[in-house]
Amino acid sequence: MLSAGLCLLPRLLFDHMSQYFDSEAIIRFYSGISTDACGRRLEEIWKWDHVRLEVVHDYIQWLFPLSVRSQFNPDAPVLTDHTVEVFRWDSSLRMRLKRSLKVMLDFYGLQLLELDDGSIHIKRAVNFAILSHKWLTPGNHNHLRLTRIICSLKILGLETYSTALFNCLTEIYESYPEKISPITYQYWSDAAPTYSSEF
Repeated sequence: MLSAGLCLLPRLLFDHMSQYFDSEAIIRFYSGISTDACGRRLEEIWKWDHVRLEVVHDYIQWLFPLSVRSQFNPDAPVLTDHTVEVFRWDSSLRMRLKRSLKVMLDFYGLQLLELDDGSIHIKRAVNFAILSHKWLTPGNHNHLRLTRIICSLKILGLETYSTALFNCLTEIYESYPEKISPITYQYWSDAAPTYSSEF
């Protein structure tokens, strides 16, 4: 029993330290203190053009982290309870998360509207018809990115923005049912806040 317990201890310690470093990595990256695993700062990614946002695949997990490890980018950290608490407490982190959202909305041909009455809306931008060609196709990998974005916003304290994105995608899905599968839409629905059905 003693030897078995001693063998288990290093693994428990490794798991604990792994969660700690995951939590700290996301907070430090979003605070502008450190880089992602590839040496890129958040501010640098914000400045990427649309081509780079499309062809590079290992940044989205840092911009919009989740509580489960990515099978496509295992080097990216995952959310812990501590990370979520810090984001929900620190408005400056949420503001930077919102800027990441704006970068991706611009990439998708969408725009964020924050009205004087406090309501949040996401709509198709004037260049939607042009920019949507790169992602509004059946089985496009950006559909998974959008699922991640909806879920990450919800978890990290931007529920109204998550809802607004889901509602916008619902309108797009209804307009282009041949380009977005029912399975994809179900993923979006499952990721969104539970009150997102009315818009």
